[in-house]
Amino acid sequence: MNIEVKKPTEEELISLGVKSWPIWEKEASSFDWYYDQKETCYFLEGEVEVETEGAKSLKIQKGDLVVFPKGLNCKWQIQKAVRKHYKFE
Repeated sequence: MNIEVKKPTEEELISLGVKSWPIWEKEASSFDWYYDQKETCYFLEGEVEVETEGAKSLKIQKGDLVVFPKGLNCKWQIQKAVRKHYKFE
């Protein structure tokens, strides 16, 4: 199960309507998470390492557009407080 991470262009963010999505914030912490639906998010601030089963950890930071697939089991380790736009599908 792959997590998609990329640095989007301003045009991509506009076409997705990212600025109209809700914002989620979380302080530095560590927690397990399960995605019961696909989530697309854009990181405004922060730094996170996401560990998935059977895969090395993935670093996510400010400016990343990330798609977490439905059914993903992972562990979030927030190193720097996170602020992100998000949308569940």
